[in-house]
Amino acid sequence: MEKEDYIKRFNEEDAVGWIEIDKKIDSVYPGVEPRHYGPLCGIHYMAGGTDPIDGISVYDHKSNPEHLHLISYGMSEIYYNPEAAGQEFSKWGFEFTFRLVPYSGDQGDPGWMMQVFNNLARYVIKSGRWFEENQYIPANGPIRLDTDTAIVGFATTLDPELGRIDTPHGEVSFIQLVGITQNELDYLNEFKSVEKVAAFLEDMKKDNPFLVTDLNRK
Repeated sequence: MEKEDYIKRFNEEDAVGWIEIDKKIDSVYPGVEPRHYGPLCGIHYMAGGTDPIDGISVYDHKSNPEHLHLISYGMSEIYYNPEAAGQEFSKWGFEFTFRLVPYSGDQGDPGWMMQVFNNLARYVIKSGRWFEENQYIPANGPIRLDTDTAIVGFATTLDPELGRIDTPHGEVSFIQLVGITQNELDYLNEFKSVEKVAAFLEDMKKDNPFLVTDLNRK
C-alpha cells in the first residue's frame, strides 16, 4: 500500500496493525472475547513505559489438550503510521504466541509468561535481532521461575493456526514459543541447525499438534 492510499484509508484514531491482528485471531476464535492485559507496568512503551509489549490477549483453546493461547501486540507496527505503509515487514515483523496447559501454581492467567514476552522484546530492541521460526532460546533455568519443571528453554515455530498475515505495514509472522527440556536444548545446540530445529518440532507435532507447553512434562 502506498503512503497516499494509506492516508486516504486510515486516520490517527485507527490502530491499523492491531485491527489486522484481530481479524486473523477472529478467524480462529470467531466471536470470542479474550482476557486482555495491557502493559504490565501500566504505561505504554511509547509513553515512557518499560514494557515493550502493549497488549497480550489470552484465549481458552478447547483442543486436546485444552490450553491457554497467549498472543502479543507490540512487536509489529500496531498503530497508525503512514511512514510504515508498504514496508516488507511490519516493524520487527512478528508477534509472540504461546500455548500452555494451565498450571496449578498459577493464580489465573500466567503473568510470568507475559513477563517472558516483555523480556524477549527488550532483547530484540537492545540487540536489533528479531525472532524467526526454527530457533531455540535457553532460559538459563526454569521458564517459570522458582518452579520444579524440566522446561528450561524454548524453540520457535510459526503458530499452527495464526501463521503469517500481510498488513498495510508489511508482513507479520506469529512466532510461537514452545517449551523444551535441557536434553532437548543440548540436542539442538549440538547441531545449531535450522533444519534440525524444524525436524525436531515436526516430530513433536506427532503427539502434540498445537505444540502446547506443559510444565509437568519430563
